[in-house]
Amino acid sequence: MGAYILRRLLLIIPTLLGIMVINFTLTQFVPGGPIEQIIAQMEGEGDVFATIAGGGADAGAGGGGDERYLGARGLPPEFIAELEKEFGFDKPPVERFFSMLWNYVRFDFGESYFRSIGVFELVAEKLPVSISLGLWSTVIAYMISIPLGVRKAVRDGSRFDTWTSGVIIVAYAIPGFLFAILLLVVFAGGSYLQWFPLRGLTSDNWSELSLWGKIVDYFWHITLPVFASTIASFATLTLLTKNSFLDEIKKQYVVTARAKGLAEHRVLYGHVFRNAMLIVIAGFPAVFLGVFFGGSVIIETLFSLDGLGRLGFEAALQRDYPVIFGTLFVFGLIGLLIGILSDLMYVFVDPRIDFEGREV
Repeated sequence: MGAYILRRLLLIIPTLLGIMVINFTLTQFVPGGPIEQIIAQMEGEGDVFATIAGGGADAGAGGGGDERYLGARGLPPEFIAELEKEFGFDKPPVERFFSMLWNYVRFDFGESYFRSIGVFELVAEKLPVSISLGLWSTVIAYMISIPLGVRKAVRDGSRFDTWTSGVIIVAYAIPGFLFAILLLVVFAGGSYLQWFPLRGLTSDNWSELSLWGKIVDYFWHITLPVFASTIASFATLTLLTKNSFLDEIKKQYVVTARAKGLAEHRVLYGHVFRNAMLIVIAGFPAVFLGVFFGGSVIIETLFSLDGLGRLGFEAALQRDYPVIFGTLFVFGLIGLLIGILSDLMYVFVDPRIDFEGREV
C-alpha cells in the first residue's frame, strides 16, 4: 500500500502541471484582462466589456491610446506600457508561464493585482471557511444518508420507503441557491423568524466569548449554510446507499448467511454493509468537491461567507490572474488528496482490496 500511495502522490505533480497549463492557456484568450479592468475603472465605465465594445474604431484616435486596448482612449502609451510591465505582460506568454511555474515550485503564488496582498496569505485566510463548509456538509450528508438508505433498503416497498423517497426527490429537485434563499427568508430575519444570523461565520464579539461560547456561536452561524449545501448531496447519497444495499441483499452469500441462522442485524452490518459501502465511499471525493468547489461559490455569496469559492469567483470577474491560478491550484490539490483518501477508506472498509497489485 505504501508504494501505491507514493505513486499516487507523485502523479499529483503532472496532474497539477496539466491544470496550470490549461488554465494559463485559457486566460490568454479571455477578453478583458486586468489592464482592461484598470482602464475601465479610470474611464469611469465600470464594465470592462462595455469599455471594449465602446472603443470601436476610435480606440486609437483619442490621443495616443494603445490599439490593443480598445478602451484606452486618451491614455498615453507610456502609461499602458508601465501597466504591462507591472503585471508582467511585457513578456511573451511562454516566458510568463515558466516564470509562474518556477514560482509555484517554491510555493510563491505571487501577489494579487487588486488586493495588495500575497496570494498564499489570501488563500490561507479564506481556505478555513470553505473547508469548514464542505467538511460539515459532507459529514452530515453521510451521517443521514447511510442510515436512511439502509433503512429504506430493508423496508423496500413499504410506506416508509415511499414517503421518504418522495421527500428525497423533492429535496433533490430544489436548486441549492433557491433553498438557501428560502432559509434566509424564513429563518434569518427575511420575513418571518430571526433564529439565525444573516451573514458571516462568527459574531463581531467572537474574540470576547468563552471557549464554549465560541463553539456555540460558530455552529449558530454555520447551520443554515451547511443545511443549504447538504440538501442535494443528501438525496443522492441516500438513493445510492439504498440501491447498493438492495443489490447486495439479493446476492447468494446473503442467502447463505441467513440459511446458517445468522441474526438479521449481523447479516446486514457484518456482511452486506462492508460490500455495499464501497460504491458509496467511491463517491466521497465527488460529494466533497461538489460542496467545496461548486456549491461553495453560491452558498458563500448568499450567506456572505468570506471563503475560497467566493474569492475565486470575484477574482474571475476582476481578471485577477494570480488569485485565479492560486485558488484553482488549491482546489486541484485538495481534490487529488481527497481521491487518495478515498482509496485508503476503500481498504479500511474492505481489507481484501489490494491496490498494490495493480497499476495506478
